Amino acid sequence: MTFAPQLKIAATYMRGGTSKGVFFNLTDLPQAAQLPGEARDQLLLRVIGSPDPYGKHTDGMGGATSSTSKTVILSKSSKADHDVDYLFGQVAIDKAFIDWSGNCGNLTAAVGSFAISNGLVDATRIPQNGICTVRIWQANIQKTIIAHVPVTNGEVQETGDFELDGVTFPAAEVVIEFLDPAADEEGAGGSMFPTGNVVDQLEVPGIGTFAATMINAGIPTIFVNAADIGYSGTELQDAINGDVNALARFETIRAYGALKMGLITDLEQAKSRQHTPKIAFVAPPAAYVSSSGKAIAATDTDLSVRALSMGKLHHAMMGTAAVAIGTAAAIPGTLVNLAAGGGERTAVRFGHPSGTLRVGAEAAMVDGQWQVKKAIMSRSARVLMEGWVRVPACSP
Repeated sequence: MTFAPQLKIAATYMRGGTSKGVFFNLTDLPQAAQLPGEARDQLLLRVIGSPDPYGKHTDGMGGATSSTSKTVILSKSSKADHDVDYLFGQVAIDKAFIDWSGNCGNLTAAVGSFAISNGLVDATRIPQNGICTVRIWQANIQKTIIAHVPVTNGEVQETGDFELDGVTFPAAEVVIEFLDPAADEEGAGGSMFPTGNVVDQLEVPGIGTFAATMINAGIPTIFVNAADIGYSGTELQDAINGDVNALARFETIRAYGALKMGLITDLEQAKSRQHTPKIAFVAPPAAYVSSSGKAIAATDTDLSVRALSMGKLHHAMMGTAAVAIGTAAAIPGTLVNLAAGGGERTAVRFGHPSGTLRVGAEAAMVDGQWQVKKAIMSRSARVLMEGWVRVPACSP
Protein backbone atom coordinates (compact mmCIF):
# COMPACT_ATOMS: atom_id res chain seq x y z
CA MET A 1 0.00 0.00 0.00
CA THR A 2 1.28 3.49 -0.83
CA PHE A 3 0.64 6.63 1.17
CA ALA A 4 0.69 10.27 0.17
CA PRO A 5 3.70 12.29 1.30
CA GLN A 6 3.43 14.81 4.11
CA LEU A 7 2.40 18.41 3.55
CA LYS A 8 5.14 20.96 4.05
CA ILE A 9 3.88 24.25 5.50
CA ALA A 10 5.97 27.32 6.37
CA ALA A 11 5.79 27.92 10.12
CA THR A 12 7.63 29.52 13.01
CA TYR A 13 7.85 28.12 16.52
CA MET A 14 7.96 31.02 18.99
CA ARG A 15 7.98 31.73 22.67
CA GLY A 16 5.88 34.66 23.80
CA GLY A 17 5.92 35.43 27.51
CA THR A 18 5.52 32.14 29.37
CA SER A 19 3.86 30.35 26.44
CA LYS A 20 4.98 28.72 23.19
CA GLY A 21 3.09 28.25 19.96
CA VAL A 22 3.25 27.53 16.24
CA PHE A 23 2.85 30.72 14.17
CA PHE A 24 1.59 30.82 10.59
CA ASN A 25 1.20 33.48 7.96
CA LEU A 26 -2.37 33.02 6.75
CA THR A 27 -1.31 32.88 3.10
CA ASP A 28 1.09 29.98 3.80
CA LEU A 29 -1.72 27.69 4.92
CA PRO A 30 -3.37 25.32 2.44
CA GLN A 31 -6.25 27.04 0.65
CA ALA A 32 -8.95 25.14 2.56
CA ALA A 33 -7.38 26.09 5.89
CA GLN A 34 -7.24 29.80 5.10
CA LEU A 35 -10.89 30.04 6.12
CA PRO A 36 -12.44 29.18 9.50
CA GLY A 37 -13.93 25.73 9.72
CA GLU A 38 -13.26 22.02 9.97
CA ALA A 39 -10.38 21.96 7.46
CA ARG A 40 -8.46 24.57 9.45
CA ASP A 41 -9.18 22.90 12.79
CA GLN A 42 -8.17 19.45 11.58
CA LEU A 43 -4.92 20.80 10.16
CA LEU A 44 -3.94 22.65 13.34
CA LEU A 45 -4.93 19.73 15.55
CA ARG A 46 -2.55 17.52 13.56
CA VAL A 47 0.20 20.14 13.73
CA ILE A 48 0.01 20.17 17.52
CA GLY A 49 -0.52 16.40 17.79
CA SER A 50 -4.03 16.42 19.26
CA PRO A 51 -6.04 14.63 20.37
CA ASP A 52 -3.48 12.59 22.29
CA PRO A 53 -4.92 10.04 24.75
CA TYR A 54 -1.39 9.61 26.13
CA GLY A 55 -1.26 13.32 26.98
CA LYS A 56 2.27 13.79 25.58
CA HIS A 57 1.94 15.34 22.08
CA THR A 58 4.72 13.01 20.99
CA ASP A 59 3.59 13.15 17.35
CA GLY A 60 3.18 16.90 17.06
CA MET A 61 4.54 20.32 17.95
CA GLY A 62 2.53 20.71 21.15
CA GLY A 63 4.03 20.46 24.60
CA ALA A 64 1.05 18.76 26.30
CA THR A 65 0.24 21.74 28.53
CA SER A 66 -2.16 24.64 28.05
CA SER A 67 0.89 26.96 27.75
CA THR A 68 2.38 25.01 24.86
CA SER A 69 -0.66 23.74 22.92
CA LYS A 70 -1.22 26.93 20.99
CA THR A 71 -1.51 28.09 17.39
CA VAL A 72 -1.44 31.57 15.87
CA ILE A 73 -2.51 32.76 12.42
CA LEU A 74 -1.38 36.21 11.28
CA SER A 75 -2.12 38.31 8.21
CA LYS A 76 -1.87 41.88 7.00
CA SER A 77 -4.62 43.74 8.76
CA SER A 78 -7.94 44.40 7.11
CA LYS A 79 -8.63 47.09 9.71
CA ALA A 80 -7.76 50.74 9.22
CA ASP A 81 -4.83 51.98 11.31
CA HIS A 82 -3.70 48.45 12.16
CA ASP A 83 -0.73 46.47 10.89
CA VAL A 84 -1.60 42.84 11.55
CA ASP A 85 -4.64 40.67 12.27
CA TYR A 86 -3.98 38.13 15.02
CA LEU A 87 -6.08 34.99 15.43
CA PHE A 88 -5.36 32.62 18.31
CA GLY A 89 -6.39 28.98 18.67
CA GLN A 90 -6.07 27.13 21.99
CA VAL A 91 -5.72 23.44 21.18
CA ALA A 92 -7.11 20.83 23.58
CA ILE A 93 -4.71 18.05 24.47
CA ASP A 94 -6.95 15.00 24.77
CA LYS A 95 -9.89 16.17 22.67
CA ALA A 96 -10.32 17.00 18.97
CA PHE A 97 -11.14 20.59 19.80
CA ILE A 98 -9.74 24.10 19.24
CA ASP A 99 -11.12 26.96 21.33
CA TRP A 100 -11.26 30.23 19.37
CA SER A 101 -13.16 32.14 22.08
CA GLY A 102 -10.31 34.20 23.53
CA ASN A 103 -6.85 35.69 23.20
CA CYS A 104 -3.46 34.55 24.49
CA GLY A 105 -1.82 37.52 26.15
CA ASN A 106 1.55 35.81 26.42
CA LEU A 107 1.81 34.97 22.73
CA THR A 108 0.72 38.54 21.96
CA ALA A 109 4.31 39.47 22.84
CA ALA A 110 5.53 37.44 19.86
CA VAL A 111 2.96 38.74 17.36
CA GLY A 112 4.72 42.04 16.75
CA SER A 113 8.07 40.33 16.25
CA PHE A 114 6.65 37.84 13.76
CA ALA A 115 4.79 40.59 11.92
CA ILE A 116 7.94 42.69 11.50
CA SER A 117 10.13 39.77 10.43
CA ASN A 118 7.59 38.40 7.96
CA GLY A 119 6.70 41.55 6.03
CA LEU A 120 3.33 42.18 7.66
CA VAL A 121 4.39 45.63 8.88
CA ASP A 122 5.02 48.34 6.28
CA ALA A 123 8.76 48.93 5.97
CA THR A 124 8.28 52.66 6.43
CA ARG A 125 7.02 52.00 9.98
CA ILE A 126 10.10 50.04 11.04
CA PRO A 127 12.97 52.17 12.42
CA GLN A 128 16.55 51.24 11.71
CA ASN A 129 17.19 51.40 15.42
CA GLY A 130 14.69 52.01 18.19
CA ILE A 131 11.17 50.82 18.99
CA CYS A 132 8.70 49.68 16.35
CA THR A 133 5.08 50.24 17.35
CA VAL A 134 3.02 47.36 15.94
CA ARG A 135 -0.75 47.89 15.85
CA ILE A 136 -2.45 44.52 16.34
CA TRP A 137 -6.08 43.68 15.70
CA GLN A 138 -6.94 40.79 18.00
CA ALA A 139 -9.55 39.01 15.89
CA ASN A 140 -10.82 36.62 18.60
CA ILE A 141 -11.99 39.38 20.93
CA GLN A 142 -12.18 42.28 18.43
CA LYS A 143 -9.74 44.49 20.33
CA THR A 144 -6.68 46.60 19.58
CA ILE A 145 -3.33 45.75 21.15
CA ILE A 146 -0.13 47.77 20.74
CA ALA A 147 3.23 46.00 20.92
CA HIS A 148 6.42 48.02 21.33
CA VAL A 149 9.12 45.87 19.75
CA PRO A 150 12.84 46.77 19.97
CA VAL A 151 14.64 46.92 16.62
CA THR A 152 18.40 46.93 15.96
CA ASN A 153 19.88 47.43 12.49
CA GLY A 154 16.41 47.08 10.99
CA GLU A 155 15.74 43.68 12.57
CA VAL A 156 13.84 42.57 15.65
CA GLN A 157 16.07 42.62 18.73
CA GLU A 158 15.30 39.44 20.67
CA THR A 159 18.21 39.24 23.12
CA GLY A 160 18.43 41.44 26.19
CA ASP A 161 18.53 41.58 29.97
CA PHE A 162 14.80 41.69 30.75
CA GLU A 163 13.88 38.89 33.16
CA LEU A 164 10.40 37.42 33.35
CA ASP A 165 9.50 34.99 36.13
CA GLY A 166 8.41 31.75 34.52
CA VAL A 167 11.00 32.09 31.72
CA THR A 168 14.46 30.70 32.41
CA PHE A 169 16.61 33.07 30.37
CA PRO A 170 16.56 36.88 29.92
CA ALA A 171 15.56 38.49 26.61
CA ALA A 172 14.58 41.85 25.15
CA GLU A 173 11.62 43.59 26.80
CA VAL A 174 8.42 43.99 24.78
CA VAL A 175 5.91 46.41 26.27
CA ILE A 176 2.29 45.58 25.44
CA GLU A 177 -0.73 47.87 25.71
CA PHE A 178 -4.19 46.33 25.74
CA LEU A 179 -6.51 49.14 24.66
CA ASP A 180 -10.05 49.23 26.04
CA PRO A 181 -9.50 45.74 27.46
CA ALA A 182 -13.07 45.06 28.58
CA ALA A 183 -13.85 41.95 26.54
CA ASP A 184 -16.79 42.41 24.20
CA GLU A 185 -18.02 38.86 24.58
CA GLU A 186 -21.19 37.69 22.93
CA GLY A 187 -23.86 37.33 25.57
CA ALA A 188 -22.05 39.60 28.04
CA GLY A 189 -23.34 42.82 26.52
CA GLY A 190 -19.88 44.30 26.30
CA SER A 191 -20.01 45.27 29.99
CA MET A 192 -16.86 44.94 32.07
CA PHE A 193 -19.02 43.50 34.87
CA PRO A 194 -21.75 41.50 33.11
CA THR A 195 -23.80 41.12 36.29
CA GLY A 196 -23.56 44.83 37.05
CA ASN A 197 -21.73 44.14 40.31
CA VAL A 198 -18.07 44.23 41.28
CA VAL A 199 -18.77 41.38 43.71
CA ASP A 200 -21.51 38.75 43.48
CA GLN A 201 -22.52 35.79 45.56
CA LEU A 202 -21.92 32.83 43.26
CA GLU A 203 -24.01 29.80 44.15
CA VAL A 204 -22.54 26.48 43.03
CA PRO A 205 -24.79 23.52 43.92
CA GLY A 206 -22.96 20.84 45.85
CA ILE A 207 -19.96 23.07 46.51
CA GLY A 208 -21.16 26.24 48.19
CA THR A 209 -21.90 29.93 47.80
CA PHE A 210 -19.08 32.43 47.91
CA ALA A 211 -18.07 35.92 46.88
CA ALA A 212 -16.90 36.27 43.27
CA THR A 213 -15.73 39.07 41.01
CA MET A 214 -16.65 38.26 37.43
CA ILE A 215 -14.98 40.58 34.96
CA ASN A 216 -14.58 40.90 31.19
CA ALA A 217 -11.13 42.43 30.75
CA GLY A 218 -8.32 40.89 28.74
CA ILE A 219 -10.21 37.64 29.03
CA PRO A 220 -13.42 36.82 30.94
CA THR A 221 -12.29 35.81 34.43
CA ILE A 222 -13.94 34.62 37.63
CA PHE A 223 -12.07 35.62 40.79
CA VAL A 224 -12.82 34.01 44.15
CA ASN A 225 -11.09 34.32 47.53
CA ALA A 226 -8.56 31.56 48.17
CA ALA A 227 -9.68 31.19 51.80
CA ASP A 228 -13.30 30.64 50.74
CA ILE A 229 -12.36 27.52 48.78
CA GLY A 230 -9.79 26.15 51.23
CA TYR A 231 -6.54 27.51 49.83
CA SER A 232 -3.86 29.97 50.94
CA GLY A 233 -3.14 31.53 47.54
CA THR A 234 0.50 30.42 47.62
CA GLU A 235 -0.07 26.96 46.07
CA LEU A 236 2.14 25.58 43.31
CA GLN A 237 0.97 23.34 40.48
CA ASP A 238 1.42 19.98 42.23
CA ALA A 239 -0.85 21.02 45.10
CA ILE A 240 -3.82 21.28 42.74
CA ASN A 241 -3.07 19.53 39.47
CA GLY A 242 -2.54 16.22 41.24
CA ASP A 243 -5.92 16.44 42.94
CA VAL A 244 -8.63 15.17 40.59
CA ASN A 245 -11.42 16.21 42.95
CA ALA A 246 -10.05 19.74 43.26
CA LEU A 247 -9.85 20.14 39.50
CA ALA A 248 -13.43 18.93 39.16
CA ARG A 249 -14.56 21.50 41.76
CA PHE A 250 -12.79 24.30 39.93
CA GLU A 251 -14.38 23.28 36.65
CA THR A 252 -17.83 23.23 38.24
CA ILE A 253 -17.29 26.70 39.72
CA ARG A 254 -16.05 27.92 36.34
CA ALA A 255 -19.12 26.54 34.57
CA TYR A 256 -21.57 28.19 36.98
CA GLY A 257 -19.60 31.44 36.73
CA ALA A 258 -19.75 31.31 32.93
CA LEU A 259 -23.50 30.83 33.16
CA LYS A 260 -23.91 33.82 35.47
CA MET A 261 -21.69 35.95 33.19
CA GLY A 262 -23.94 35.16 30.24
CA LEU A 263 -21.13 33.47 28.32
CA ILE A 264 -23.11 30.24 28.06
CA THR A 265 -26.81 29.45 28.29
CA ASP A 266 -26.44 25.84 29.42
CA LEU A 267 -23.86 24.25 31.73
CA GLU A 268 -23.02 21.64 29.09
CA GLN A 269 -21.68 24.42 26.86
CA ALA A 270 -18.79 24.96 29.27
CA LYS A 271 -17.29 21.70 28.01
CA SER A 272 -16.81 23.19 24.53
CA ARG A 273 -15.62 26.52 25.88
CA GLN A 274 -12.55 25.49 27.84
CA HIS A 275 -10.41 28.55 27.16
CA THR A 276 -12.89 31.07 28.54
CA PRO A 277 -13.75 32.13 31.13
CA LYS A 278 -10.72 31.63 33.34
CA ILE A 279 -11.03 30.94 37.03
CA ALA A 280 -8.59 32.37 39.57
CA PHE A 281 -8.28 32.69 43.32
CA VAL A 282 -6.75 35.59 45.23
CA ALA A 283 -5.29 36.22 48.67
CA PRO A 284 -3.37 38.95 50.50
CA PRO A 285 0.41 38.90 50.02
CA ALA A 286 2.27 36.08 51.73
CA ALA A 287 5.77 34.60 51.66
CA TYR A 288 6.31 31.45 49.61
CA VAL A 289 8.91 29.66 47.54
CA SER A 290 8.27 29.72 43.78
CA SER A 291 8.48 26.70 41.51
CA SER A 292 12.07 27.61 40.60
CA GLY A 293 13.09 27.72 44.27
CA LYS A 294 13.12 31.52 44.42
CA ALA A 295 12.00 32.91 47.78
CA ILE A 296 9.19 35.44 47.45
CA ALA A 297 8.71 37.68 50.48
CA ALA A 298 5.30 39.02 51.45
CA THR A 299 6.68 42.52 50.83
CA ASP A 300 7.55 41.61 47.22
CA THR A 301 3.91 41.59 46.15
CA ASP A 302 0.62 43.39 46.64
CA LEU A 303 -1.38 40.16 46.53
CA SER A 304 -1.21 36.50 45.53
CA VAL A 305 -3.09 35.08 42.54
CA ARG A 306 -3.37 31.58 41.15
CA ALA A 307 -5.25 30.86 37.92
CA LEU A 308 -6.34 27.78 36.02
CA SER A 309 -6.10 27.36 32.25
CA MET A 310 -7.68 24.53 30.29
CA GLY A 311 -8.51 22.72 33.50
CA LYS A 312 -5.08 22.90 35.19
CA LEU A 313 -3.32 25.37 37.48
CA HIS A 314 -1.09 27.53 35.28
CA HIS A 315 2.65 27.40 35.94
CA ALA A 316 2.87 31.21 35.93
CA MET A 317 0.11 33.55 34.77
CA MET A 318 -1.72 33.87 31.48
CA GLY A 319 -1.12 37.29 29.94
CA THR A 320 -4.80 37.96 29.39
CA ALA A 321 -5.56 36.96 32.99
CA ALA A 322 -2.85 39.40 34.08
CA VAL A 323 -4.82 42.11 32.27
CA ALA A 324 -7.93 41.03 34.17
CA ILE A 325 -5.95 41.15 37.43
CA GLY A 326 -4.58 44.63 36.72
CA THR A 327 -7.98 45.92 35.67
CA ALA A 328 -9.81 44.45 38.66
CA ALA A 329 -7.11 45.74 41.02
CA ALA A 330 -7.71 49.28 39.74
CA ILE A 331 -11.41 49.15 40.59
CA PRO A 332 -12.23 49.65 44.29
CA GLY A 333 -14.22 46.88 45.92
CA THR A 334 -13.39 43.94 43.65
CA LEU A 335 -11.96 40.87 45.33
CA VAL A 336 -8.64 41.52 43.57
CA ASN A 337 -8.58 45.12 44.79
CA LEU A 338 -9.48 44.10 48.35
CA ALA A 339 -6.81 41.37 48.44
CA ALA A 340 -4.28 44.03 47.43
CA GLY A 341 -5.36 46.24 50.31
CA GLY A 342 -8.20 48.18 48.71
CA GLY A 343 -8.28 51.80 47.61
CA GLU A 344 -7.29 53.37 44.32
CA ARG A 345 -4.26 52.09 42.43
CA THR A 346 -2.87 52.24 38.90
CA ALA A 347 -0.56 49.22 39.10
CA VAL A 348 -0.22 46.00 41.04
CA ARG A 349 2.50 43.42 41.53
CA PHE A 350 1.13 39.96 42.18
CA GLY A 351 2.68 36.65 43.14
CA HIS A 352 2.11 33.58 40.95
CA PRO A 353 3.59 30.06 41.03
CA SER A 354 6.74 31.07 39.14
CA GLY A 355 7.37 34.41 40.85
CA THR A 356 5.96 37.91 40.47
CA LEU A 357 4.55 40.12 37.72
CA ARG A 358 3.63 43.80 37.54
CA VAL A 359 0.68 45.03 35.48
CA GLY A 360 -0.76 48.53 35.26
CA ALA A 361 -4.27 49.79 34.48
CA GLU A 362 -6.21 53.00 34.96
CA ALA A 363 -9.93 52.85 35.70
CA ALA A 364 -12.62 55.53 35.69
CA MET A 365 -16.35 55.62 36.32
CA VAL A 366 -18.12 56.82 33.16
CA ASP A 367 -21.91 57.15 33.02
CA GLY A 368 -22.27 54.81 35.97
CA GLN A 369 -20.05 52.09 34.56
CA TRP A 370 -16.40 51.29 35.14
CA GLN A 371 -14.13 51.71 32.11
CA VAL A 372 -10.45 51.05 31.64
CA LYS A 373 -8.68 52.83 28.81
CA LYS A 374 -5.75 50.43 28.69
CA ALA A 375 -3.72 47.90 30.63
CA ILE A 376 0.04 47.67 30.27
CA MET A 377 2.56 44.94 30.99
CA SER A 378 5.99 43.80 29.86
CA ARG A 379 6.79 40.45 28.29
CA SER A 380 9.53 39.05 26.05
CA ALA A 381 9.55 36.86 22.94
CA ARG A 382 11.89 35.08 20.59
CA VAL A 383 11.94 32.70 17.65
CA LEU A 384 12.78 29.15 18.73
CA MET A 385 12.74 27.57 15.27
CA GLU A 386 11.61 28.54 11.81
CA GLY A 387 11.15 26.68 8.56
CA TRP A 388 8.41 24.18 7.77
CA VAL A 389 6.12 22.01 9.81
CA ARG A 390 5.25 18.63 8.30
CA VAL A 391 1.73 17.25 8.45
CA PRO A 392 0.48 13.91 7.04
CA ALA A 393 -1.32 14.60 3.77
CA CYS A 394 -4.49 12.92 4.98
CA SER A 395 -5.16 16.13 6.92
CA PRO A 396 -7.39 18.60 5.06
